[in-house]
Amino acid sequence: MGVVADDPRLPDKWSETENVIWKTEVPGRGWSSPVIWGDKVFLTSAVSAGPEEALKKGLYFGGERPAPKEEHRWMVYCLDFKTGKILWEKEVHKGIPAGPRHLKNSYASETPVTDGQMIYAYFGNVGVYALDMTGKLVWEKKFPPVRTRFGWGTAASPVLHQGRLYIVNDNDDASWLLALDKKTGKEIWKADRPDEKTNWAPPFIWEHDGKTEIVTPGTVKTRSYDLDGKLIWEFKGMSSISIPVPFTQHGLLYITSGYVGDQNRPVYAIKPGAKGDITLEKGQTSNQYVAWYLPQAGPYNTSPLVYKDVYYTLLDRGFFTAHDAKTGKEIYSKQRIDPAASAFTASPWAYNDKIFVLSEDGETYVLQHGPEFKVIGKNMLDELCMATPAIAKSSLFIRTGTKLYRIGKK
Repeated sequence: MGVVADDPRLPDKWSETENVIWKTEVPGRGWSSPVIWGDKVFLTSAVSAGPEEALKKGLYFGGERPAPKEEHRWMVYCLDFKTGKILWEKEVHKGIPAGPRHLKNSYASETPVTDGQMIYAYFGNVGVYALDMTGKLVWEKKFPPVRTRFGWGTAASPVLHQGRLYIVNDNDDASWLLALDKKTGKEIWKADRPDEKTNWAPPFIWEHDGKTEIVTPGTVKTRSYDLDGKLIWEFKGMSSISIPVPFTQHGLLYITSGYVGDQNRPVYAIKPGAKGDITLEKGQTSNQYVAWYLPQAGPYNTSPLVYKDVYYTLLDRGFFTAHDAKTGKEIYSKQRIDPAASAFTASPWAYNDKIFVLSEDGETYVLQHGPEFKVIGKNMLDELCMATPAIAKSSLFIRTGTKLYRIGKK
């Protein structure tokens, strides 16, 4: 996750003008990431009819906000890859938001997904919408609004796999994992998660040894399901809030959570073939299916990455760590990236032997890959950034509070 093949055309230096192929104003507010397919770039947003409160950077308590009274328009935008011009826009829903959100969240934080035939845009407390590549609505499925922890809102993105769209909605009313037919939106199955409360981690499709699993991190339990929605394995021991996306590398599945207020901020490296309850017993750091475990190394919002043989973690308060991806052995401990940075919410990415971390201030720090921590570059866009960038066709796409940038070596 977050790693692409080395490409000398990918940029390591940029600014608001340098190496900017185009930048496009995006109406409304949304922290979904851009999605690129062929000559099109897709993005979602929620546009308020009234003024919105300015965002506050950093980590803090008291970000809960009541549901606004202003009408919102839930939008899908399609941009031209070459020019950044908005080719079409589609309003999929209009109304007053049914629930509150955290000030740093948005009503369009779920990243859409596409297979090149349709684009699927999911908005947690509204519904999921399938559009063709020209913006025509093919089908929609509405969801009743649910309560989320502290009224922070929703953010778990959907995933596509072999003709199905998978959506997890962990909330404080009734949590579930849903499989829909991607062509029609018809429900194939639904797995209730009665003891699970609000989480923000999307499901992950894990393919190994001819098998496919749907992995869902959770506060109460992390669970894996088969393609019929039946439980395969589970374990306890996560942080009180689960946000990072699981991913796989070196034959292992990496799962983590790390709410900043918890002592328990674990990282697990899971082996294939697990069944039943694989929870570690007290004092254990591994078992038959847990290759290694770290009790206090997990991030809060950001997802870690494995680049080559190194497991890198960007912590929200601006520290960076490195561990051996196969064993969990520490390579270097917490290193401060920049004391002046407010916080980090976007996940890191890597290419060309460099790691990139984007702060909420809009500054991307370039770190060298390897056993020694070193900041080797800085790139400023000078605007709030919380969405994780996308990489496609030798270009980097960064979403700020008001714009989408396509960055590449000219």
